[in-house]
Amino acid sequence: MGATTPLGADVAGTWEALLAGKSGIAPIGAPWADRLPVRIAGGMYRDPYSEVERVRRRRLDRSQAAALVAAEEAWADAGRPRVEAERLAVVVGTGIGGALTMLDQYDVLNQRGRRAMSPYTVPRLMPNGASAVVGLMLGARAGTHAPTSACASGAEAIAVGALLIRAGRADVVVAGGTDACLHPLSLGAFAQMRALSLRNDAPEQASRPFDRQRDGFVMSEGAGMAVLERADFARSRGARAHAALAGAGVTSDAHDITLPDAGGQVRAIEEALRDAGLTGGDIGHVNAHATGTPQGDVAESRAVMSAVGGHPVVTANKSSTGHLLGASGAVEAILTVLALKESVVPPVRNLEEAGDGIELDLVRGQPRRAEAAAALSTSFGFGGHNVVLAFTRV
Repeated sequence: MGATTPLGADVAGTWEALLAGKSGIAPIGAPWADRLPVRIAGGMYRDPYSEVERVRRRRLDRSQAAALVAAEEAWADAGRPRVEAERLAVVVGTGIGGALTMLDQYDVLNQRGRRAMSPYTVPRLMPNGASAVVGLMLGARAGTHAPTSACASGAEAIAVGALLIRAGRADVVVAGGTDACLHPLSLGAFAQMRALSLRNDAPEQASRPFDRQRDGFVMSEGAGMAVLERADFARSRGARAHAALAGAGVTSDAHDITLPDAGGQVRAIEEALRDAGLTGGDIGHVNAHATGTPQGDVAESRAVMSAVGGHPVVTANKSSTGHLLGASGAVEAILTVLALKESVVPPVRNLEEAGDGIELDLVRGQPRRAEAAAALSTSFGFGGHNVVLAFTRV
């Protein structure tokens, strides 16, 4: 597993900070933020460009650089599997893709003319760019895919990776998500929707999933990647497995472009359970999508209660990381695996009093020891995309 987030430059740093109840949210600091109603965000703990060789930096969008950093960590964590190129695939989801490149190069075009534009503009801005550069780095020839399903993109990438392995098209799949678009256009647009928290004077307290005083999400950036392997292939090479991806549920609401539908979320949870051969009673932990919006958190609480029940221990990582958009599902899947593996669930930061309609067993204040045989990670995106991943102990 590999990650770069507002909490840490890698998986270990992110996990340590999460368990310590730290926040990755801070004032933006750039002059352009002064003209916006929202002036806080979750920037990556370490600039991903600093970890990419200088010659390659100008060829990569920031989201692509983040994906490479996370993929390299994941590949190293997996022991750099020796797998035939034709049996290695890559799936990297993104909600926005190389939008920073598009916006920056449009400014260059207007201010300095066409000849000043980067010749790498197109490969940097295309949504499949992150998947392509990871595939090139690893020499993957079994396919490189780029699902784009808003905030569920990273989770859907992992689900697609499992499908590729089950279909016999690959033995190993590097799958995850990336997004990096902290820009006045994106922040201004989300603010215009009234989707973002306005707690500019208290950044660390702004992201408040399930809390009565929640007022929207906090936009962040980062990437998360996982190496998926066919079980017998992993065993044959003596791989160190963190967990088993037991099942996945993918549904769509056909309800509204932005408003969540608890019914669609219930179907995704139930599908993941069926796929994994589990029941709601088998689930000991749920890592909730929980962005901190008034409507979204209530819908998810109802969905979990309906499909699983009130017994699982529930957390919400976005209270510490903010919302990593297309990367969130992948990063949260990694953190779900660690909670399952280490039998400890991180707390929901800023949870003072659960809001109306929230009846879950939420972790408050300090991490909670919790033995669980199986766990769920939920991801829901604009457009009615619902993805639920089910993990079990190895």
